[in-house]
Amino acid sequence: MFLYILAVVSTSKTANIVRVKEGFVVSEKYAWRAISFLFVALGINKQLDLQTALTEFGRVVADHQGWYNERRIVQVWFIMGVAAACILIICVLLTFARKSPAPTWLALVGTTTILAFVLIRAASFHHIDRFIGETVLGLRWNWVLEMGGISTVIVASEWRRRKFKTLSSDRGTPARKIEG
Repeated sequence: MFLYILAVVSTSKTANIVRVKEGFVVSEKYAWRAISFLFVALGINKQLDLQTALTEFGRVVADHQGWYNERRIVQVWFIMGVAAACILIICVLLTFARKSPAPTWLALVGTTTILAFVLIRAASFHHIDRFIGETVLGLRWNWVLEMGGISTVIVASEWRRRKFKTLSSDRGTPARKIEG
């Protein structure tokens, strides 16, 4: 949960500094705002464990409607749909932020990765559950994927803000403030 909070704080600061220092790059400001809001939602999901509720709801519906034994087909289609949606989202976001610097692109890729991870985990596909429960270098894949995605966004956000500090110090004067 701490990493989600840290990501929200970092991306909010980045959105504000992009708005102030590069007021003409509207799409980048919105990208950072969207990432920040998404991480608020993901943090709430993490705290309330909403994906488990979604999984249980799916099981109840499948059992009630009599297709529980064929649930694997639905799970596979769900995962393929999530993968397709995430690919579409990343393409749209990268197009939207095409003039943005590399840190913004990295944050968008990290955000899409963590979103895909959460949605696929909600599918509760036993092969996926087994995979994310396994360990690599003493860490569970679950942690590596989730914390790796969040950390990528935090690093990208800090990197983006550092570029503004570097530009300000290179000029020898504070960065100009753009109203708007």
